[in-house]
Amino acid sequence: MRRARRSLAAALLTAALLAGCADAGGLDGDLVDDWAALAAPGPFVPPAGVCQVADFADVVPLATFEPVDCGVPHRVETTHVGTFPAAVTAPPAVDSPSMRAAFADCDTRTSAYVGDEWRAGRLRLGVALPSKVGWAAGARWYRCDLTEVDTVERAARTVLRTGSLRDALKAATAPLRLGCQNARTGPELGVQAVTPADCAKAHNAEFVGVWKAPDTPYPVKPGDWAPLYAGCRSVLARYAGLPVDDYLKFRTDLVVRPPGAARWKAGDRGVRCYLWLSDRTVTRSLKGAGPTVLPIR
Repeated sequence: MRRARRSLAAALLTAALLAGCADAGGLDGDLVDDWAALAAPGPFVPPAGVCQVADFADVVPLATFEPVDCGVPHRVETTHVGTFPAAVTAPPAVDSPSMRAAFADCDTRTSAYVGDEWRAGRLRLGVALPSKVGWAAGARWYRCDLTEVDTVERAARTVLRTGSLRDALKAATAPLRLGCQNARTGPELGVQAVTPADCAKAHNAEFVGVWKAPDTPYPVKPGDWAPLYAGCRSVLARYAGLPVDDYLKFRTDLVVRPPGAARWKAGDRGVRCYLWLSDRTVTRSLKGAGPTVLPIR
């Protein structure tokens, strides 16, 4: 009998405790219905702000995704990850409106990431997409990947660097900035290459800025280059403090460097512009130099 009374008391105590738990804090005693539902599994989306040791690739299979801290040696840094519209269900063609919109987004986001127009530095921007397997699994992202290069000329090579590129161009004296240059001519018409130079030492060229070309075909014939030169002259005039008039072309020459034909096709319209002194050298920057330093020749 004593054992039965003990069992009954225990049962009553347990019931009282459960009743108290049900009333405390608004709980209803159901241990299942208050849990948030687990999110449905979805396709892999890479994060932004991470780095990769491998060089840039325009297609990124999941198996090759090996992010590292940007404080260790690496070749690529992801500045932004965007999403294609739902209607884009397969890898878009390089010159499609979807791909060009992705490049435009990466262009804007990357300049904000580094603190200035990214083309003002020794940098190269690429847009990477998921693999076919990723697309089939529902991946719709595009990745904005930035690399440091040893030159912005045609023979550029990726630099194995240490440290993030975030705010890398924020300072006027940032090491990656394009500045004074030496322009080298050759047997072909015009300048064959420009290489960085110390502004305090003799040099004959200087990076003056970027002109964004309109949506026109890539320049091939001599006449196709006229708008690019006109655009770069306006950039040069602002940089050097010169009037934009018919005499501007007699004050200094220009080096015009559009992106390659493939990048142009993908929507890259950023043209790098350089002031070029074909007849002399200087030992200073010509930013804000004005008509006295750059007279009509």
